Amino acid sequence: MRISTQVMFEQSMTSMNRQQSEYLKIGQQIASGKKVVRPSDDPQAASRAVGVAQAKAQTQQYADARISARNALSQEESVLNSVTDGISSAKNLLVQAASDTLSDADRQSIGSELRGIYESLLGQANVTDGNGRYLFGGYKDDAPPFAKNAAGSATYNGSEHSREQRVDASRLMPVSDSGKTIFQSVASGNGHVATASRADGSEGNLTFKGPNRLDSTQPGYGENTYTLQFTGANEFQVVTTDVNGTSTTGPTRTFEAGQSIEIGGRAISITLEGSADIGDKITVRPADHDQANKNLFQTLETAIKALETPIEGKPGVQADFRNAVSTSMRELDNSLDNVLTVRASVGARLNELDVVDTVGSNRMLNYEQTLSDLVDLDYSKAISEYSMSQVGLQASQKAFMGLKNMSLFDML
Repeated sequence: MRISTQVMFEQSMTSMNRQQSEYLKIGQQIASGKKVVRPSDDPQAASRAVGVAQAKAQTQQYADARISARNALSQEESVLNSVTDGISSAKNLLVQAASDTLSDADRQSIGSELRGIYESLLGQANVTDGNGRYLFGGYKDDAPPFAKNAAGSATYNGSEHSREQRVDASRLMPVSDSGKTIFQSVASGNGHVATASRADGSEGNLTFKGPNRLDSTQPGYGENTYTLQFTGANEFQVVTTDVNGTSTTGPTRTFEAGQSIEIGGRAISITLEGSADIGDKITVRPADHDQANKNLFQTLETAIKALETPIEGKPGVQADFRNAVSTSMRELDNSLDNVLTVRASVGARLNELDVVDTVGSNRMLNYEQTLSDLVDLDYSKAISEYSMSQVGLQASQKAFMGLKNMSLFDML
């Protein structure tokens, strides 16, 4: 078999090109720090690396979303702290106003201070975040959620749904609470609230204290509404209305001023002072009843109106004032409990974000380790291969130099 000079040249060139290609490939790997520079270097590793990189980018997006969610929840918690202080101050003012030693001027002065708290709470309800969005407007965050109507009462115009943000693949977290949830709601189980009403032309001066819980295990507790209908100065009947709207009227009972009266089968007690007139009523409803007042601003408006009304020398109006203050204080207690419940929920969500952050950080470390295993270069191994490839290329070049100088004419 004859081997021509051309065949030997082609084989030598092919060997040199292969050695040079391997030498350049390892050089690119060292320069980039990656062992997979092109998908063709390792198709399987390149494919897996694309999937891991996408998962890593998505995890980073969730981490950025958690930063935004934490900022919103932290701001809400700060505002709710101010709201809590405002409600507590309002309660203290009503306790002060309930004193019989105050004059009409003193009560009006307290009413002015209470109005200041009212305006402050209204401002807190309409607070905005750093992006100009109203914090408690729900999804309708481009306009103030609370505004005064023609009658001067604050009404809610925002969305009843809380804004949510996805903070992890399987977690959609509320990042704010609607103003209705905070300022116009009452947590279930907050007991009962009593309200008094006098009949037209009534000369009664009946006041109440309570109601107080005696036994919450009694049937109908937290569901039934009890109406004390007065048929005389110290006589009344209890009308019990269940959740279905069915009313039952009990027998005529008598009361003595200052003594506790049990209603609802010893579920609730209430204490009456003064005397009633025919047609006067005291209604005891669950705090979360549809017809019960759950509106914080309405409570303050009622209390301010009562404080600004002169009562000196008017026994009936004095009784209305005491009843209004008693009802307002109970409603403020319920509103405060509701705000504290929302604050606890905000705190729980902030704690949850910390836990999800920890899980996300561990997940990012796993992704980075997997990517490193797939595409990152082992420098010590690559440098060794680079040196060996360089030696091979130089040997191939030297062999080619020797081959190209061979000629039959040298033998003549």
